[in-house]
Amino acid sequence: MVAALGPDLQLFSGGANVPLALEVAEYLGIPLGGMELKRFADGEVRVMITESVRGHDCFVIQPTARPVNENLMELLVIIDALRRASARRITAVIPYYGYARQDRKFRGREPITAKLVANLLTVAGVDRVVTMDLHAGQIQGFFDIPVDHLTAAPLLADYFRQKQLEDVVVVSPDVGGVARARDLAARLGAPLAIVDKRRPEPNVAEVMNVIGRVAGKVAIIMDDIVDTGGTLVESAGALVDRGAKAVYACCTHAILSGEAPRRIQESVLEELVVTNTMDQRGRMGPKLKVISVAPLLGEAIRRIHCDLSVSELFQ
Repeated sequence: MVAALGPDLQLFSGGANVPLALEVAEYLGIPLGGMELKRFADGEVRVMITESVRGHDCFVIQPTARPVNENLMELLVIIDALRRASARRITAVIPYYGYARQDRKFRGREPITAKLVANLLTVAGVDRVVTMDLHAGQIQGFFDIPVDHLTAAPLLADYFRQKQLEDVVVVSPDVGGVARARDLAARLGAPLAIVDKRRPEPNVAEVMNVIGRVAGKVAIIMDDIVDTGGTLVESAGALVDRGAKAVYACCTHAILSGEAPRRIQESVLEELVVTNTMDQRGRMGPKLKVISVAPLLGEAIRRIHCDLSVSELFQ
């Protein structure tokens, strides 16, 4: 039995991914909350909540994707506006958590910006965070408030099951992503392989070796983020060189910076399957397939609002 939503549930959207927010609102059967989001002449964010939120359970959908700083500031200002308007609880729904790749110090005198963002959100007035496929799971521990960490793996697994591919091997593009790839492999009942690479500098990767058997198999590369596409294209080429008969790829967050769309279209990849945690309008191509996470986010919001288990979504 589906629990009924209370009249105090309100859903708001920043400007980063309005189409996703509208899909979530449709899933829940409620309209987006009234809000004016404007800029002063110098670029400062100006927010006005145009309806009462006093004593209400408010959810704000805003991925902190490109432009990262603009969208992060928008989210903070919206949260502050809701807090000052006496919202009972404020949940930040952040499908893509920007700055997650800066989760630890690689060298001296570097910041841990993922922790800084967690502090900013908490100080702004967030009571709870909902996010998807963090680049590093330990970022949950950067918060002293509840964090619901969702994953797109079930959606991606369902998509590839429907394709009925044979002789599949799931490939992690690096050692750090093995747990993520192993999860998809378990869902598909497929073996696992790993691409051994090194990064001489950020956004640059060199493939050193492939661990595992890929010859004669259909490889599915599983990653959380595709940014410049360089790692993905290099990994796909290495798999083909080692005998893979076809290479697919999937990820939760498709940043696709700069020449990434062109790079992917010209690569040996058969298809790149991504989700709409970021607005993908205008970036579509014959090799890009977008799966919506709106039902997953909508169900998580419903369960949080009704005080039901969110962990059941992972089963």
